[in-house]
Amino acid sequence: MKIELWVIGKTSFGYLKEGIELYQKRLKHYTKFELLVIPDLKNRKKLNEEQIKTKEGEILLKKLQNSDFLILLDENGKSLSSVKFSKYLDQLTLQRHKRVIFVIGGAYGFSQAIYQKSRAKISLSAMTFSHQMVRLFFVEQLYRAFTISNNEPYHHQ
Repeated sequence: MKIELWVIGKTSFGYLKEGIELYQKRLKHYTKFELLVIPDLKNRKKLNEEQIKTKEGEILLKKLQNSDFLILLDENGKSLSSVKFSKYLDQLTLQRHKRVIFVIGGAYGFSQAIYQKSRAKISLSAMTFSHQMVRLFFVEQLYRAFTISNNEPYHHQ
């Protein structure tokens, strides 16, 4: 199973890039992982929120394959502890998905077309974080999930 994290727009803060790269390197030990950055829309300032969500959704849909298992990182998604997230990933592995894709939406969230195509929604917190910070939080949690599954001493209860 390959795990991909798709994000809208580049990470502009060096400290976040450094943290993301650290966990990307660590993840190589456990899984095939790829971070795909979808460039920000051009002429974005001329568009309203719905138009932005629709256009970002169209870009995402073009990249999806029929066999992909799409999971949205969404504030209204299911809240999981680190241990439960680890078990969830174990289940996805057993289901033999070729690609599991997690998506962090743009500033205004997801289009209805993306919600309809998704197979699950997960919330990382009831709090609101910047989209750039969520990238680091997610790759750390992904790494943590693999260490939990492998009974390694990274996670403490």
